[in-house]
Amino acid sequence: MTETREMFEEREGEQRLENDPALMPPDGGIVFIGRIASPWTTRETCPKNMRAARETGQKAVLTVDAPYRSGLRGLARASHIIILSWLHHAPRDLIVQKPRHAAEAKGVFSLRSPARPNPIGLHVARLIGLDQHTGRIDLDAIDVLDGTPVIDIKPYFASTDAIAEATIEGRDEPDRIRR
Repeated sequence: MTETREMFEEREGEQRLENDPALMPPDGGIVFIGRIASPWTTRETCPKNMRAARETGQKAVLTVDAPYRSGLRGLARASHIIILSWLHHAPRDLIVQKPRHAAEAKGVFSLRSPARPNPIGLHVARLIGLDQHTGRIDLDAIDVLDGTPVIDIKPYFASTDAIAEATIEGRDEPDRIRR
């Protein structure tokens, strides 16, 4: 727990939960199915999102553990995949956060911060290569620290997953259709 608090400095206006979810009995079991090998070893050097990760030109490798490798059958058909990761360095008790770029603190569910009650990361990556036998999945980029656990992989379907008109009020996003 000390390590996560050191990686995430406390800012004015932030609020922590009375009970840290990391110390509570689980409601359901999560199984890590693999790990990500990335070039990022510190929070300061790790890209904050997939766009920034792609701009670095750095590739990544996701290795699926042996018992789950048969689940990769058919995934090679996908050009892109959704990866759900467990952001294991993030604090889980920070419920109101003050982002560096924001004037005011915001509730964790209105942010993309890794610090949240269940630190699940969502990443859409281009599938460069897949070896079902070894469980190796080569990715165009990733925005997580080296060694980050993976909890699930899904194919990305642009026809159902992309929502062109989605917006966040007050956020400048060029080339976006406004409501």
